[in-house]
Amino acid sequence: MTYAPALFVSGLMVILIASLFVVAPLFRPARTGAPGDDASERARWERQKRQALAAIREAEMDHRMGKLSDEDLATLRARLEAQALAAMAALEKEGRG
Repeated sequence: MTYAPALFVSGLMVILIASLFVVAPLFRPARTGAPGDDASERARWERQKRQALAAIREAEMDHRMGKLSDEDLATLRARLEAQALAAMAALEKEGRG
């Protein structure tokens, strides 16, 4: 009695099923919020604010370590503050709206 062909076929089926399970999410459409979905917009503004403030702290640390000149820090800080303020204004507007 040889079980090799049956064992081979069952092993192949297990591999095929596992492969389909792993690859299936790649072919599903991405779930995105509806345009105007308040929760996703708010999350986006919160993320922008958080990232801008973290980047300001990092730039200040780089300046203290001598990696950024005073001029570079001022330029970078102005741009990042503008991003953070825009995000805060959008969050405030959503809060009132």
